[in-house]
Amino acid sequence: MRLKLAFLILMLSLPVGVYAAGLPTITLGIGEATDPGEVSTALQILVVLTILSVAPAILLMTTGFTRIVIVLSFVRQAMGTQSAPSNQIIVGLALFLTFFIMAPVFNQINEQALKPYLDQQISQEQALDLALQPMRQFMFSQVGEKDLQLLVDISKSPQPENQDDISMMTLIPSFMLSELKRAFQMGFLLFIPFLMVDMIVASILMSMGMMMLPPIIVSLPFKILLFVLVDGWSLVIGSLVQSFE
Repeated sequence: MRLKLAFLILMLSLPVGVYAAGLPTITLGIGEATDPGEVSTALQILVVLTILSVAPAILLMTTGFTRIVIVLSFVRQAMGTQSAPSNQIIVGLALFLTFFIMAPVFNQINEQALKPYLDQQISQEQALDLALQPMRQFMFSQVGEKDLQLLVDISKSPQPENQDDISMMTLIPSFMLSELKRAFQMGFLLFIPFLMVDMIVASILMSMGMMMLPPIIVSLPFKILLFVLVDGWSLVIGSLVQSFE
């Protein structure tokens, strides 16, 4: 113990330069470019870093993650279990369900765009166009006509004749609006059976004169029991997955 303490004191008494000896350093600076290719490479790196910073948001907003995570949150609120399951579990389950639902789309992007681009068979622009096609097909299969028309009217763009005339800047917010609408519709249907349990328990407590007892305390075990007996998680997950077909 004394040897360890003496060694610790000795290490703390050493100058900082001893610790820093041999460690690599990174220097960032701005210099004058001597070749136009250097400017092009720097701009490409900047664009790639910008895309990577917003890639998670783009991925979540163009997939079924929004609908899934909202419905799962509604399930927790309807049961009244506060933080069970936790946010980490809900988000994790929503992510894996999103990957499960989007697997055919991602496989199509991999086969049509990513592999040919890595094999240097197509250019970067062609790979991007080929990768957007499966995503557009998925979003068009889920977007509502009213939501799409609303965004077209707001943008004051000419009426599209086909799907190719609709830009991604119009399609993505329309898809998001449709996802929010469907998620809240499913959430409303999920609330009805739990609301009936709360009303029945509140009526029984009032008839017994126990008005000071919060109904949520009594109804919570019954709602959990009802959810378990009907295999609620399987029904919710199954309905979510089938809603994307």
